[in-house]
Amino acid sequence: MAEKEGGVVQKGHEEGMKMAIAILEEFELPVGLLPLADVIEVGFIRDTGYMWIVQKKKVEHNFKMISKLVSYDTEITGFVDKKKIKKLKGVKAKELLLWPPVNEIVVDDPPTGKIHFKSLAGITKTFPVDAFAAGQ
Repeated sequence: MAEKEGGVVQKGHEEGMKMAIAILEEFELPVGLLPLADVIEVGFIRDTGYMWIVQKKKVEHNFKMISKLVSYDTEITGFVDKKKIKKLKGVKAKELLLWPPVNEIVVDDPPTGKIHFKSLAGITKTFPVDAFAAGQ
């Protein structure tokens, strides 16, 4: 794939998770935002901010603090920038009986303790950043 050329790639769960967490920390995003399992590969292209994650199977995670079920597909892609991820693919949040895709995540700057999840349908949901801390 052309969009992955020139990227730094880590293979395997342990090294992939280290890289994913390092990227989230560098761009001031909550480290618990991506509760992944059985990671195959994580890649990042610094020039464009393009990041990809491949895991063996889809993961559903319940963020207990906000009672929100989120689905992470086998491939997750997006463009990471300071306090945001744009053009996100592979992440869906359950709303009633629907699973609308989340295509952008933004942490307030200056910090207010809030994080916003935006869908292509124009729906924005706002939650406390703490709900996405490691271990949540």
